[in-house]
Amino acid sequence: MYTGIVAGTASVVKVEESPGIRTISVNLEGYIQNLEIGASVALDGVCMTVVSIEGDEVRFDAIEETLRRTTLSDLEGGDFVNVERSLRLGDELGGHILSGHVLTKAEILARVETGRGLDLVIENHSECRPFILEKGFIAIDGMSLTIGSVSEESFNIHLIPETLRVSTIGEKEVGDMVNIEVDSRTQALIETLMKDRL
Repeated sequence: MYTGIVAGTASVVKVEESPGIRTISVNLEGYIQNLEIGASVALDGVCMTVVSIEGDEVRFDAIEETLRRTTLSDLEGGDFVNVERSLRLGDELGGHILSGHVLTKAEILARVETGRGLDLVIENHSECRPFILEKGFIAIDGMSLTIGSVSEESFNIHLIPETLRVSTIGEKEVGDMVNIEVDSRTQALIETLMKDRL
């Protein structure tokens, strides 16, 4: 489980392809304390399992289902990803509870700088549309955010300077894709109501 409060960014060292698996090596200097093989780390909001540790270089395997649904399929050496270690008992819950199970990826449709902040308009993908509500929670590339205005085609998010400082989101351009995890409580409630109507 995660909180959606990104700790910072880390660089992708290399990406290796093999049948059915993409191995992503990330330099986790600064995030490696007490990290063990088998531990969970969110990379751009995707819950990944540590498969090896060599110094600060940590390797993760992504299977085809993960690659199909997320932006991890597009990562290359030299790219940066948002990093969050998994939630531990007693940690402060500053965002909202996330699983790291990304539902889909969506396109950035517009970008507007607002002084030191940034507004993004993001595609309202059909898989997510029922669960994206104005003033509700959403995770974009692993960041817990509040949804702004919503339409059938898109939704807005408003980013403060601190979010831009600690994450990769400020470097995203129109046409870039981001990972989407909807709020699980909202999803469960709406899916239950939809089933009751059948």
